[in-house]
Amino acid sequence: MTFLQALWHYPFLQIVMLAGLASAVASGVVGPLVVSRRLAFMAGGIAHSVLGGLGIAHWLGAPPLLGALLAAVASALLIAFASLRIRENEDMLIGALWAVGMAVGIIALAQAPGYSVNLMSYLLGSLLMATRDQVMLMLGLNALMLGLLWLSYRPLAATLFDPEFAALRGVPTGLLYACFLIVVALAVVVLVHTVGLVMVMALVTLPAATARLGTARLPAMMLAACGAALLAVSVGLATAYAGDLPAGATIVLCAALLYLAGLLIRHLMERRRRRSA
Repeated sequence: MTFLQALWHYPFLQIVMLAGLASAVASGVVGPLVVSRRLAFMAGGIAHSVLGGLGIAHWLGAPPLLGALLAAVASALLIAFASLRIRENEDMLIGALWAVGMAVGIIALAQAPGYSVNLMSYLLGSLLMATRDQVMLMLGLNALMLGLLWLSYRPLAATLFDPEFAALRGVPTGLLYACFLIVVALAVVVLVHTVGLVMVMALVTLPAATARLGTARLPAMMLAACGAALLAVSVGLATAYAGDLPAGATIVLCAALLYLAGLLIRHLMERRRRRSA
């Protein structure tokens, strides 16, 4: 049975595909902002601090994605506060959150009562185990993320790309920077269930980098990145289904191959243009 036939017959695969679609939207919308501002390390720091929230939530018997959401938003607000109020070095703080979050998560998961948790499912994702409730939460986070971006897009873009000018025009740059970090945190929580903590940065950056090969305009880049992420998720799921491979890792490899193909196409087009000139 092919992947398309299985997708038609099995409801659980439809839920998985819907989760992949939610991940593609999160990646495509947030990725261009992260790539354009070279903030991939920050997204990775928020992602790895999420393990602490996952571990504590499991230890307390709460939904793991709820713990991930709280940890991601808390990390985003801490980074914003340290950067804007106490002028702490962002890289040092992100590195500390990265390490402390991982350490707290591993200890909490190890000490949690009941059945033993497979740590690799959090590190590498467990997309094929997505439930209807988890997908609804992912879609809700996407809606919240898109709403925040819609309401603050112009002043947020000014804050990210020219904060001094934006401040002179009276734009609340500190509040908008914190809002941006919260949007990144929401996207990270959506992506964690798809590709895991280890490969969140890849799915945030690769579709956006692929889109950037064709356009420099931010709205067009977001649309193209959503398309690239959706293609990577779809092909990755189909390949994982056919070859019995880990879905998250396969999706990331598909995103990487798509980026390499984009680089090759651009190189061939530039070479052809030089020859015809």
